[in-house]
Amino acid sequence: MIKWSREANEALSRVPFFVRKRVKIRVEEEAASVGAYEVTIEHVRACQKRFLNRMEDEVKGFQVETCFGPTGCPNRAVISDGLPQKLEKKLLKRNLKEFLKNRVTGPLKMHHEFRISVSDCPNACSRPQIFDVGLIGACRPEISIEPCTQCGACVEVCRENAISLENDVPFVDDEKCLYCGQCVGICPTDTLQEGAKGFRILVGGKLGRHPRLAEELPGIFKVEDIPEQIDRCLDYYQQYCLKGERFGEILELKGFNGLVDYHCETKKSPS
Repeated sequence: MIKWSREANEALSRVPFFVRKRVKIRVEEEAASVGAYEVTIEHVRACQKRFLNRMEDEVKGFQVETCFGPTGCPNRAVISDGLPQKLEKKLLKRNLKEFLKNRVTGPLKMHHEFRISVSDCPNACSRPQIFDVGLIGACRPEISIEPCTQCGACVEVCRENAISLENDVPFVDDEKCLYCGQCVGICPTDTLQEGAKGFRILVGGKLGRHPRLAEELPGIFKVEDIPEQIDRCLDYYQQYCLKGERFGEILELKGFNGLVDYHCETKKSPS
């Protein structure tokens, strides 16, 4: 792995997060092309200048961001290994760059891209709340018939204070529970077991001049159903994206319930 100088690292840290990974790759390619063993501030500046002048060449129409889950994070509520790659293949087939070229007046910029974030737990390290579609891993706890010993491990591990012990059984407050699954993993008697498991889907988040937090579609969706759900979001987005609007802008115009109804209708219609 090529080393970075202190100045180069500081400059990279000031690059907007949604293009930082891409810029880092380009800078390292720049340094490697001239046989450098360390990335310097000169490499960063040269790449930055070229990046800004030829931004449309860097735009691919979409981004898929992931959390640290696949590297062995102990907080994972669901295993998403392979899902980001499947979503990237799906987005590539959509040819979103060409779609955006036909909608946007002037050169394409990074903020025009459709962004998806995948987080394997409610810690949400990859910031799903500010992406066009954000996925948050979820594992809903369910009470089984196994007797509870009142050990209190589930109460202690719950950071949301969503669990209490009532009448010799755990009680889970759905208003507080974020479905992290930690209580299920620590229960020694299997009184708490896995219920619905998969992803919560957030839609319409964005930053910029008019920031907007994403809204959540109802339900927990199985991992294998996520590509189909993404397809429905993309269908809705491409249907109403007329001038390169972000998904959140479309939802503000059409109303969030319009997307919810669309999901329900397409789910019922025959394939």
